[in-house]
Amino acid sequence: MEKSVKNEAAAEENIVNLLCGELGIHRWQAENTISLIDSGNTIPFIARYRKEMTGALDDTALREFDTRLKYLRSLDEKRAETIRLIDEQGALTDDIKKAVADASTLSELEDIYRPFRPKRRTRASIAREKGLAPLADALFRQDGSLTDAEAEAEKYISEEKGVSDADSALNGAMDIIAEEISDNADFRKALRRMTADSGSVAVKGTTEDDSVYSLYYDFSEPLSKLPPHRVLAINRGEKEGFLSVKINADDEKAVRYLIRKTTPKREAAGTKYVKLAAEDAYKRLIAPSLASEMRAAATEAAEESSIKVFSKNLTGLLMQPPVKGRTVMGFDPGYRTGCKVAVVDETGKVLDTGVVYCTLPNHDKDKAEKQLRAMIERNGVELISIGNGTASKESEIFISELIKKLDRSVYYVMTNEAGASVYSASELAAEEFPEYDVALRSAVSIARRLQDPLAELVKIDPQSIGVGQYQHDMNKKRLSEALGGVVEDCVNSVGVDLNTASPSLLSYVAGINKTVAKNIELYRRENGSFKTRRELLKVPKLGAKAFEQCAGFLRIPGGSDYLDNTSVHPESYRAAKKLVSELGYTEDDVRSGNIADMKERAAKYGHEKLCELLGIGAPTLTDIIESILKPGRDPRDELPQPVLRSDILSMEDLKPDMILDGVVRNVIDFGAFVDIGVHQDGLVHISQICDRFIKHPTDVLSVGDNVKVRVLDVDVKKKRISLSMRDI
Repeated sequence: MEKSVKNEAAAEENIVNLLCGELGIHRWQAENTISLIDSGNTIPFIARYRKEMTGALDDTALREFDTRLKYLRSLDEKRAETIRLIDEQGALTDDIKKAVADASTLSELEDIYRPFRPKRRTRASIAREKGLAPLADALFRQDGSLTDAEAEAEKYISEEKGVSDADSALNGAMDIIAEEISDNADFRKALRRMTADSGSVAVKGTTEDDSVYSLYYDFSEPLSKLPPHRVLAINRGEKEGFLSVKINADDEKAVRYLIRKTTPKREAAGTKYVKLAAEDAYKRLIAPSLASEMRAAATEAAEESSIKVFSKNLTGLLMQPPVKGRTVMGFDPGYRTGCKVAVVDETGKVLDTGVVYCTLPNHDKDKAEKQLRAMIERNGVELISIGNGTASKESEIFISELIKKLDRSVYYVMTNEAGASVYSASELAAEEFPEYDVALRSAVSIARRLQDPLAELVKIDPQSIGVGQYQHDMNKKRLSEALGGVVEDCVNSVGVDLNTASPSLLSYVAGINKTVAKNIELYRRENGSFKTRRELLKVPKLGAKAFEQCAGFLRIPGGSDYLDNTSVHPESYRAAKKLVSELGYTEDDVRSGNIADMKERAAKYGHEKLCELLGIGAPTLTDIIESILKPGRDPRDELPQPVLRSDILSMEDLKPDMILDGVVRNVIDFGAFVDIGVHQDGLVHISQICDRFIKHPTDVLSVGDNVKVRVLDVDVKKKRISLSMRDI
């Protein structure tokens, strides 16, 4: 028992050292962060309210830390399992223990365990059944003790065992030697590195028909240079039957390496057969295995890279600034079934709905215009949010012409409708709008996306939002975890109105699950609005730990305690109120906003002195001051507002060197797609994003960014627009 505890402590010590080295953090940061995670604290809570303990690591760094911590712990579990399984076979040695301890990846542990893994019947196992293991040992030793290999082989001829002649015996012995060479962990590690460094992927088309994969019909590139988006494109092309893929390596070099490692400089009687076995081991056993590993490793790396890009794009989309205080018309375009329309007031309440037909030549557009004009006038519509899917071009033209005829200022915005149909057909939408059909729910969602993108988009599976690349080909569990973390971080960085938030939004608040979120909504219905954060403790299944995690992210505008509408955590209320008093303010001063010089007074008093007086750290003091100065602060308000349009361009109107305003819709490995108001997004290639070298488009661009672009080229037939952001 004592030995086990010591081993666990040593393993944890090793993990701390690795995390410090890999992430560039201090030992105390790593130890404190592990302790906080192990105590059940959420990442948003740690990032916001435990800055002193973590050295102010942000949520991105903490999620990377958490992911790596889980991997290293799973590696330790695999180490213990490997040792146990080998020990049970009575084959554990000090060398094996050291190799297991030194292994830094799961694949290295797999290599060590490979010789001990129970195997299905192989050529080597069949040879062993025939009693050829001693012959294999004699050949493999090459120490001069064997003088005539062929004569030795004749001793193993046995009709009973199925060994008909000396050649049959030698072939069986070589099968055993080949498997032993293949199972050598050191050999596989070296050959794996060799293949990764000098290997290449060769792709051929399986058809001559034109397809989106035509670029790869005769394609080759070094594995070390293959970018993530190509890996995923090739994988999909292979899966769909358009491509065949092969990993090429320097076979001759690999075989020479094995021969050098398995044979002496001076040849012995068995050397000739060991060389043949080494070549067979590589070509038959090792190379195919390594090729599969290389593909798997490249795919895993590509998926991780794409998940990071997807995560950053999702952050940009979720954190788009809300359009507050406006009555919005949601317009979901369609052809045969018409365009669904829904008007919502500034709070998102549905005021009006309808269906108009205006996108096909046989539609009565005069009637549609009268319907929309009446809805706009009746409800005081100020903005029209048009979904960017099927029939959006025709809808945009119609709306643009309608706006010109109105007596009041109305603008429109093209809104990314990805996932709207998924939401409108969901149980959640049915609960929220039981009186509307699926199509009208989609129009409501498109309107609300403009008013508060975050509150609306949290109702949709992040994978359906459409700002990634190849997301449907990725590891679903890993992608879901990563994107769920992104949504959680965004929701908690903005904060949530406790009395108006939907269960969907509440379920992403730190410490609150879906059950508790529904209980909060039920409590509101039965008891009215929350007056204080402390009242949360009356909600069923919301205990002290959950309250600790969630309280600081929930806001109560106009509540009985002025701090309840700030991001100050209840655990710091006493310190915050003492700070207000110590700096010479009253509660009325805070409520009326008469505290503009709070930072100056705090600086004059002295931050160090205040921290000592209040019993808090410097980061917490800074956060408290910022929170009190800006109650109900929404970080999205500081971002540029969406581009509002009242007129429309077509692709035919575009000319080279035109300068246009655009909105970044998606960022991918090789560039960014920008909406410039012509229905078809244009591509800014990575080389055209800026004048300096950048490793990835996400270094400078995010989804939702407002940008200026110059038209480089337009291909109306292929619907391709090339744009540049350089020299503007």
